[in-house]
Amino acid sequence: MPTISIRPVGLLPPEHQEAVRELAARGRAEDGVSAFNEDALLGLDREGHHVMVLADDQIVGYGTLCDRTAQLLIDPVRRRLGLGARLAHALLMLAEQTGVEIRGWWAFADLPAAQHLAERLGLVRVRELLKLARPLAASADDPQGRSPGPASEAVIRPFVPGHDDQAWLALNAAAFATHPEQGRMTLADLRARIDEPWFDPAGFLLAVDADDPDRLLGFHWTKHEPSSSVGEVYVLAVAPEAAGRGLGGVLLEAGLAHLAGLGVDTVELYVEGDNHPALTLYRRAGFITAATDVMYAHPGKED
Repeated sequence: MPTISIRPVGLLPPEHQEAVRELAARGRAEDGVSAFNEDALLGLDREGHHVMVLADDQIVGYGTLCDRTAQLLIDPVRRRLGLGARLAHALLMLAEQTGVEIRGWWAFADLPAAQHLAERLGLVRVRELLKLARPLAASADDPQGRSPGPASEAVIRPFVPGHDDQAWLALNAAAFATHPEQGRMTLADLRARIDEPWFDPAGFLLAVDADDPDRLLGFHWTKHEPSSSVGEVYVLAVAPEAAGRGLGGVLLEAGLAHLAGLGVDTVELYVEGDNHPALTLYRRAGFITAATDVMYAHPGKED
């Protein structure tokens, strides 16, 4: 029998970063969903709150406190041995030792094992993040450089890295002022995503003032891995002062047209379960619920 140890670290060595990525891939293949969100995976090479579960020298589990949320995974071949509970308690102890107040525990797709662990920890559901999807027919329509219509007084153009960064950060912060993750994006967060292999400025569409192309009114950032037939409405928002002009629907259709031009046949997106205006927009565009991610928290502790 291997010796099981649980080891908190502030910085994962490169070989352990790769081992965690491989662990995450095995978990996704088994569960059909990633146990970690994008921020957690991008943070593997950063100073943070990491906990490894080791069987001798092999990583068989990993947990992190990312943006004050707990996320964890046990290797599919090591499950039902109590390691998930041990890892969860190690994360709680690490939070107490470092002064981190955990605002929630993510359960992506809310799998039965996650529900059971939440019950053991005395957690309750405090937030739902819906994954929506719809098929996409091919389209040759190119929305860039075209006015969405006279009422909007806007044109659509692609994001220019290094030029639009600060203006986009300001718009994103204003549009997502109450969102627990998106509204907190920093320049470092933006540049980390720009450095990702999937980033394509042609799919990062900005609605700008027709008379001032540097004045951003809204955006639709699409995401597409070149090897995949699935695209994503990564982030879509309209500036508060431009609300009510129909720009959200125009930007949505522009991004879908861009993805269709890449040969994408399915589009997915994530939206808060209580964001009724966004849900109305997406439902009208034919999106249906494909999965539900749940955040659990101790009663009275959620933001």
